Amino acid sequence: MRVDRLLAALFDAFVRGDELPTLIHPANHTPILQRRRAAMIQSRVRMVALIFGILTPMWIAIDVTVFEWSLAIWLIVLRLTASAAFLALAFDRRSCEDMTCAWWRLTALLAIPTLFFAISHPLLYNQGVDDLRIAVSAGYGYLPFVMVAGLSVFPLTALEGALFATPMLGAHLAAGFYGSLVMPFPSYISALWLLALIAVVATLAAISQLHFMIALLEQAAHDALTGAFSRRIGEELLKLQVAHAERTLQPLTAIFVDLDDFKAVNDRYGHEEGDRVLRHAANTIRSLLRQSDALVRWGGEEFLIVLPDTPMEGAMIAVERMRRAGFGKRPDGSLQTASIGIAEQTADRPADWEALVELADQRMYRAKQDGKNRVIGPGRTGDEPRDSIVA
Repeated sequence: MRVDRLLAALFDAFVRGDELPTLIHPANHTPILQRRRAAMIQSRVRMVALIFGILTPMWIAIDVTVFEWSLAIWLIVLRLTASAAFLALAFDRRSCEDMTCAWWRLTALLAIPTLFFAISHPLLYNQGVDDLRIAVSAGYGYLPFVMVAGLSVFPLTALEGALFATPMLGAHLAAGFYGSLVMPFPSYISALWLLALIAVVATLAAISQLHFMIALLEQAAHDALTGAFSRRIGEELLKLQVAHAERTLQPLTAIFVDLDDFKAVNDRYGHEEGDRVLRHAANTIRSLLRQSDALVRWGGEEFLIVLPDTPMEGAMIAVERMRRAGFGKRPDGSLQTASIGIAEQTADRPADWEALVELADQRMYRAKQDGKNRVIGPGRTGDEPRDSIVA
């Protein structure tokens, strides 16, 4: 991608302002973005590691041809060790579901050539006695340039790009003080400046990839009609929230909302009016939720509301607030009602997030069967569980 396009994408984010912090620092990334980014970084680490694992030993033939055997044997050992490390990283099948794991994988990928450069540089210094040996030694000297440029493959923030590029810049600077393989030290400063510019451009490319990922995720995450999360993203979000609730022993409530007699609206007034009712209901629900809550369009006229860190009592308060506000009006002027089922993580103890949703769904259907415009959730009388119905 051209530099002007990279700068244009970054400038676009700066003008809007809302995405700029996410491109600079990863602290404000959503759990879904973190998970997707971790998966992409892991996938590309494996790809790059596999390529380098295959290509690294191929240079052995040149080392053996150009250098004396006493030096070549050390370079062969270094190359085979580096290749084995690359291949181990490439075939590590453990999945990364968080950014900490992805950062460690990327760190390992970059550490292998950095160590290779740091060890090989003293061995090769002053080995150039003819043009061929000088050219081959220079090939080792340019390794940091390849490493820094490789950052462009990964979707990184500006801070991450700077942090990952710094060790490679430091290794190149240390090699220059020791004695450059590429050029005399006065000219070496210019090469270091060029390396820094390459690091900046590679970081811009990495930021551009992240910007593109955020845009695609934003487009795929929301239902076009209602603005609620799509079901696919909702399932992923709920899975993360349930796992977090289980780890921290915090409550988590799922509320299943189904608009009553919605099919009659489409049949009698058409889908345009039906869409209007859906938009109004979604906007009303969303306006009453906290920033940490999530509204998911589960399908048709069905919505799932995820309330993290919320026990049953808090969920009932939120539901009653929704019912008082109403879910909009139908085309004939009558109020749109909804049947609601509630399931809570600590009270119901479902096996997984799917069981939690299924339980809320079942209670919603019971509310339908009991006359609609009702709420059914978990309740207790003494030690015996029961369903409580709020008309």
